[in-house]
Amino acid sequence: MSTRFQIILAVYLIFRQGNKVLLLKRANTGYADGKYSIVAGHVDAGESFVKAAIREAKEEAGILVEPDDLKLALTLHRQREDGLVDMNCFFEVGNYSGEIKNNEPGKCDDLSWFDEDNLPENTLDYVRFALEKIAKGEIFATWGW
Repeated sequence: MSTRFQIILAVYLIFRQGNKVLLLKRANTGYADGKYSIVAGHVDAGESFVKAAIREAKEEAGILVEPDDLKLALTLHRQREDGLVDMNCFFEVGNYSGEIKNNEPGKCDDLSWFDEDNLPENTLDYVRFALEKIAKGEIFATWGW
């Protein structure tokens, strides 16, 4: 009997203030350290995309998000450089409770607002790509195939 294909599920949360988007700089994680991304994380076993997004918002940015605050903006089917495959759901966050803060200073050494038209050079390529697709109104994209 053959082994079924495995895919990694992840959520990404887009917080905006006007034309600015919230980015965090990864540190001490072993993956893309020194690069900017957005609040994100893997979907745990037994967890929906929405529950994962709510959990990651609290874990990384210290805020509370309700299911109705999330709007799916883009699904990205991504083949990584290591050959693994991800299904990434990017959610726009409409509302939240609390004050955004760096809730994981051991994994993030900057959490700041950046002009979406002028993202840092060291923004993860596929995150930049996803934000560009969302700006164009696209809801599905592929990367790395």
